[in-house]
Order: sequence, then structure tokens, then C-alpha cells
Amino acid sequence: MTEKDARKELMRRANELNPTVHIGKDGLDQGLYDEITNQLKKNRLIKVKVLSNSDDGAKDAATAIEEATGAVAVDVRGGVIVLTDKRTWTSLSQKKF
Repeated sequence: MTEKDARKELMRRANELNPTVHIGKDGLDQGLYDEITNQLKKNRLIKVKVLSNSDDGAKDAATAIEEATGAVAVDVRGGVIVLTDKRTWTSLSQKKF
């Protein structure tokens, strides 16, 4: 499976998810990174919503989250970021059919 196919598969799975982490006016801090890490360990695929009152844009927030948590940003659309953990990303992108 190529990275493009893995991205499509994860987006298909994320279609039914609701955002579980919200980035508001306080922005990104260590507590938020810890929460994202904990949810990724538990669920492996989550959505993060960047609210309009946040100082961070969705793409900037996705980059910062990737660097701080080691997660992979599968997709960024509007104010929603779809994240997965490294293990899920590598297993899907290297999967053979």
C-alpha cells in the first residue's frame, strides 16, 4: 500500500469520528500535547479541531503537534486535523496485499 492509499484509508476511517481535542484561545501547550498523546495511544486515530478564536492556524498547529508528539498529520482541512500514531501510519503504508 502506498502512502497515498494509506492516507485514503485513514481518511475513510476518520470520516465517522468527531473531534475530541479542541485548540482554543490558549493555543498549544504541554497539557494539550499530553492529551493528544494519550488519546492516540488509546484510539490510534483522532480528530483535532482548531477553533476560530485560536491564534494558531490549522496547518501550523498540525506541524507543531507532529514535532511535539511524534504523531502523523494525515489530513488538514479547514480547522480540522486528522492525526494518527507513527505505528499505525508505518504499518498501513508498508502493508502488502
